[in-house]
Amino acid sequence: MPPVTATLIWTLVVLVAIGLYLSWTAGRLDRLHARIDAARAALDAQLLRRASVAQELATSKVLDPAASIVLYEAAHAARQAEEEQREVAESDLSHALRAVFADARQLDFVREAPGGDAAARELTEAVRRVPMARRFHNDAVGAVRRLRQHRKVRWFRLAGHAPFPMAFEMDDEPPAALEDRSV
Repeated sequence: MPPVTATLIWTLVVLVAIGLYLSWTAGRLDRLHARIDAARAALDAQLLRRASVAQELATSKVLDPAASIVLYEAAHAARQAEEEQREVAESDLSHALRAVFADARQLDFVREAPGGDAAARELTEAVRRVPMARRFHNDAVGAVRRLRQHRKVRWFRLAGHAPFPMAFEMDDEPPAALEDRSV
């Protein structure tokens, strides 16, 4: 074989290997973006569930009127918030839950009401699942951000037109009364 042909073959092999590597990286990035979408849907579902349970509890007349109003308004605002204001509204709901259930006796009043034990359990589960869903979402966002910072991804535009992912930052600390795992 002439030397030009061998050089051409090796050049072609290297180019194919680079092409396969870039294709694999683009596929990985696509899968990570799909993971973000799934994690965001799960987070949205958990946030909606928490707001719905809080709103239901606020209208059940189990809580005192002031606590009911505070909780209802925060839950309603969280459910109706536009995307730009969602993090603030969800943080406000967390603050309202902590304010209403700052006193553990408030949870006891809820449990004593008919169907209150189930409502308290449902609220506890909803409040506990939000931080987990947010952590999964933010972990997926971090993985995509790390991959998108690589030169090869930027130079070859492997991310396409996908928007740069943003983490969901909110105050999701549960009230102390709802942290009890025996509920």
